[in-house]
Amino acid sequence: MTAKKDDADRRAAAQHAVAEHLRLTAAGLTEEWVKLFAPDAVLEFPYAPDGVPKQVKGRDALLAHMRGFPETFDVKFVDLVFHDTVDPSLVVAEFRSTGTALPTGKPYEQTCISVVRTDDDALITHYLDYWNPLVAIEALTPDDVPSDRSVTFGG
Repeated sequence: MTAKKDDADRRAAAQHAVAEHLRLTAAGLTEEWVKLFAPDAVLEFPYAPDGVPKQVKGRDALLAHMRGFPETFDVKFVDLVFHDTVDPSLVVAEFRSTGTALPTGKPYEQTCISVVRTDDDALITHYLDYWNPLVAIEALTPDDVPSDRSVTFGG
């Protein structure tokens, strides 16, 4: 197999792992979802709000972290776009989630960018998830709870 063909196969497998991640997450299939990750994989949330871990390491911790997702959000992931990278095992994905925060019934509309590394078996080894926590907080905050999340920039 040529290096170009090998790279194309690796890229396709890595992109498939990310697409499956989104499909299984939306379907609430966390037991199947965690099998997409290497045993020592890291899921990282650089913008995680207080109370949400910035990193989750290992399949057991990943499963525990995501177990409540199906009771929290009913979402579909749409408009998935992959941006090619030099490294075929590195995926940059852009997508939106559209759905509902189940505890409040409020809309949950989120735009995400994920940077994902996979191993030789196309298992996810590192998932860097750039999402806006303010959108999630707003969707999960009941309408009858007062909230002042305003900020002032500049002078």
